[in-house]
Amino acid sequence: MIPNYLILQALREPEALISLSLLDWDLLIRQARRANLLARICLLLDERSLLEQVPPKPRQHLEWSRVISEKHIQAVHWEITQIRKALEKVGVPVVLLKGAAYVMAKLPSAKGRLFSDIDIIVPKDSLSVVEAALMLHGWAATHHDAYDQRYYRTWMHELPPMRHIKRKTVIDVHHAILPETAALHPDSAKLLAAAQLLDGYDDVKIFAPADMVLHSAVHLFHNDQLDQGLRDLVDIDSLLRHFSKLPTFWTDLSVRAHELGLMRPLFYALRYAVHFLNTPVPSGMMEAIQNGRPNPLTLFFTDQLFERALLPAHKSCSDWLTGTARQILYVRATWLRMPSLLLARHLFHKAFISPKPE
Repeated sequence: MIPNYLILQALREPEALISLSLLDWDLLIRQARRANLLARICLLLDERSLLEQVPPKPRQHLEWSRVISEKHIQAVHWEITQIRKALEKVGVPVVLLKGAAYVMAKLPSAKGRLFSDIDIIVPKDSLSVVEAALMLHGWAATHHDAYDQRYYRTWMHELPPMRHIKRKTVIDVHHAILPETAALHPDSAKLLAAAQLLDGYDDVKIFAPADMVLHSAVHLFHNDQLDQGLRDLVDIDSLLRHFSKLPTFWTDLSVRAHELGLMRPLFYALRYAVHFLNTPVPSGMMEAIQNGRPNPLTLFFTDQLFERALLPAHKSCSDWLTGTARQILYVRATWLRMPSLLLARHLFHKAFISPKPE
């Protein structure tokens, strides 16, 4: 077993972990912690009744990580209750995104997950009233620099992150899944119109299955921070495996990606899910998304970048090009969000003008 890829083997073949030496376990735990996937590995082993076969010391780390994940999930439920209370008089349904949606919908993607914030999406014309309601209930903006405020409110697809003054929890309020300055413009109205009510709620929604996968793909492959990229790819893998049980899922996914102009991020999502995690994708689906495929030269370089940057940010998963790959993908993601002139201005401002953290 190649040490650099212990984390991938753990996700692909949890059964193989039983034969690991303590030295291998030490490396795997370090890699998994950097990727926020240790609790996920614990659950994969437990689902296969293999956890008791793990040596005591590594098993302690796995079980502790699961306890932390369970506490995070409890906190998500509580936080969403508070958000619902804050917005109950606004008349805008809470549409949950990403991890919070997985938790509330009880999807397999929620298992073993850790959370740093709650993401919701609302119509753009409701942003001001939603922000005001959240402020009245204790949330406040976290970015006070005038440039950052303008950056979010003028060009981005979300408000500046808001942190609760007592609980210190963070909420990101979106009005789209990509910035208005981005080359791709998936119609937020279509996404919101197709959102589905959660069972037992009349004020909480999640994206439809195909839209949930597409948003996960957009989030990962347009993101300028890939430290948790493998965790996000595991989310995509889990969503695909779960929703593939629906009779028309793969057709719906292809049609929806074409309708929303998201064939390229879907192509990357399926390509790298198969490459890293052996995700079962029908051959017909891979053929259906070929018009999202970049030209051969672009794809060659993109493979070189993502095959490095999607691994955990640990030295055992890095080579001499990994840091450069992450930097290039940072610039790529920022370039995808804004036109060239605005990009140059933004990078100059962040490098030389914006206040630096202490």
